[in-house]
Amino acid sequence: MNILDELSQNIAPSYARFPVAIARGRGSLLYDIDGKEYIDLGSGIAVNAFGACDEEWIKAVTAQLGQIAHTSNLYYSLPQARLARLLCARTHFKKVFFSNSGAEANECAIKAARKYSADKYGEGRSRIVTLKNSFHGRTITTLSATGQDGFHKHFGPFTEGFAYAEANNYEDTASKLSDDCAALMIELIQGEGGINVLEKDYVANLAKMCKEKDILFIIDEVQTGNGRTGKLFCYEHYGIEPDIVTTAKGLGGGLPIGCTLFNEKTAEVLAPGTHGSTFGGNPICAAGAISIIERLTDELFAEVNKKSEYLKTTLSALKNVTQVAGMGLMLGIKTAKDPKEVANECIKKGVLVLTAKDKVRLLPALNIPFDVLKKGVAILSEVIEQ
Repeated sequence: MNILDELSQNIAPSYARFPVAIARGRGSLLYDIDGKEYIDLGSGIAVNAFGACDEEWIKAVTAQLGQIAHTSNLYYSLPQARLARLLCARTHFKKVFFSNSGAEANECAIKAARKYSADKYGEGRSRIVTLKNSFHGRTITTLSATGQDGFHKHFGPFTEGFAYAEANNYEDTASKLSDDCAALMIELIQGEGGINVLEKDYVANLAKMCKEKDILFIIDEVQTGNGRTGKLFCYEHYGIEPDIVTTAKGLGGGLPIGCTLFNEKTAEVLAPGTHGSTFGGNPICAAGAISIIERLTDELFAEVNKKSEYLKTTLSALKNVTQVAGMGLMLGIKTAKDPKEVANECIKKGVLVLTAKDKVRLLPALNIPFDVLKKGVAILSEVIEQ
């Protein structure tokens, strides 16, 4: 029995998988079970920040494996404390909460926002505004926060207390930030929604309004964080200081970890017993994340932005490309061809790309070598132009 048959027989059919079984990899080159080589322009959906089998990451994780793998959050853990200190030192945030995924990080942010509002204003000020076409996770509550009708089927009843506003429409969004709102929660680049970038004036005006009305401003940086857009966090491009930021994916470099960051206003909201996670901030995951955060430097960000400009310039020049959207190494390409068709044709030619709605999505490793990137883009361009 081959692996594709085994998947069909034993694993729940909840994914529309591409017909590729990855066996091993090094950096931005992956190999399937038959030994075929692929240039990886997806990095595990923005997870493998420094590619596959990164030596520094392996060293950090392996060293921690020889110390302690798990302690639970009933005790203190040195890797967890060190990672929290690193994140706070590099941002304006004061406290963090560790979980296992982006959905959990967002769930934590939602709970914290509602508790902040209840503690300060009493019950009844709990509504959270998100944006249409957003994506915040697959738990019942984060699905409720997700502003896409397609996700609001089959699993009801959903968590109440969410409203959806038009992205980049200040009047519509502001009209929903009424006196019963606890928070506004947005992605600065809607990833799963199709690589849609929010306008800077729109975000700045919302940040100002939220501050004036004491509505918490939550930024979902699950996909955009950890150097993906050419800065540590995407909100830095906008010149704002959110109250809460969530992140995951690239933070662990390949291990599951989510994080919710709280500013001074929200730092003490989660008192003992109000939230928890058995595996959150696991020592091994935290050790891996430390090795990632320590290498997210200005020099690396300059390289990310250089590669981004190369991609935008090269791909925008193709006759079948109508748009290249995004920041850093989080880009969406709108073409005359169906994005899934492009992805499947690229697989045949040894390149792995992703899709997001009507776009081909690129999320390569932050340190992908320029020669590998150029070779992958040449193949992608050939497929798009066919």
